Amino acid sequence: MPRLNQYDTIVVGVGGMGSSTCYQLAKQGFRVLGLEQFDIPHTKGSSHGYTRIIRLAYYEDIAYVPLLRQAYHLWNELEELYGHQIFYKTGSVDIGTTDSLVFSGSYDSCLKHDIPHEVLTGSELNYRFPGYAVPEDFRALYQPDGGFLLPQSATVAFVEAAQQFGADIRAREKLLDWTATNNGVRVTTNKAVYEADSLVFTGGAWNQSLLPTLAGLAIPERQVLAWLQPKQPGLFTPQYFPVFNIQLEAERYYGFPVFGIPGFKFGKYHHLRESGTPESFDWEPSLDDEKILRAFAAKIFPKGNGATMSLKTCMFTNSPDEHFIIDLHPDFPQVSFAAGFSGHGYKFASVIGKIMADLATKRQTELSIELFRLGRFTKKN
Repeated sequence: MPRLNQYDTIVVGVGGMGSSTCYQLAKQGFRVLGLEQFDIPHTKGSSHGYTRIIRLAYYEDIAYVPLLRQAYHLWNELEELYGHQIFYKTGSVDIGTTDSLVFSGSYDSCLKHDIPHEVLTGSELNYRFPGYAVPEDFRALYQPDGGFLLPQSATVAFVEAAQQFGADIRAREKLLDWTATNNGVRVTTNKAVYEADSLVFTGGAWNQSLLPTLAGLAIPERQVLAWLQPKQPGLFTPQYFPVFNIQLEAERYYGFPVFGIPGFKFGKYHHLRESGTPESFDWEPSLDDEKILRAFAAKIFPKGNGATMSLKTCMFTNSPDEHFIIDLHPDFPQVSFAAGFSGHGYKFASVIGKIMADLATKRQTELSIELFRLGRFTKKN
């Protein structure tokens, strides 16, 4: 019989990635403890805001596409288990000049991985989806399998499924310290001391403070999102308005149709480039934040640029190259981490859980994570 407070794996941070990890571990029969310092779900991290983009065409790097295919499969699995819709298919468009990263990278990923797609001129895009008003010389990569996920519903689904498989999930319990032992790890929280064979860090913007190995490599950044009431609401519903990424000059923006609350939702990647700690950020959006976002909407979505309905602050956690950081601890292989998702990671949460369960229990995974290894930052010339 296991001793009291003894687990196979402890997962620190039960947001998008951590809840998925708890589910995958519990489903395989492991005794798992999930620790979350806030509520489950909560709005202080990166797994909230009502909707999150999922897209199969991927400009960031074509190496992500095989993981995306697995993620899609696992999101479908979660929906069937949960009994409620989590993934809404709207199609996705990646827009920019022909030489822009957003368009050319997405186009390249479709060609290399045989992903169904269409290339539209600016006028063709605007005609098909009249909420858009992009320049004629822009190109749009339309991919029908894109859409959005409901992150808070997904966290609830993962947690409830994990609990059904026997996981012990605890909210409002904060990690104070952890140490490696001969047989695993010891974790001290504000409520108790626990031991386990392995430890997984999925703490989002708090990963860097929890795990010194990630110092300087997983940097929190303040991000602001806007919801504007469309002047022509019928053009911004999920049926007529695909999720988007667009590169406009040197900046990138992303957005969604109206869903859940009034207004279509959008944001600017690396909004004001404000880095720091979660505690240092101003969590109340300002008039300056609103002006920046409305200026973009006036250019590309004039039919959507109505009254402001909501402004919300969340966080990115950026790695130096904006690729994920997923690996075993360099000194303690019983400790693993998933960090630095850089504003584009949530769609992978379903498959990240599988990867982290593999690393926790087998110290390796069959899924390809070479792009994400810590060693790319720590190798000496």
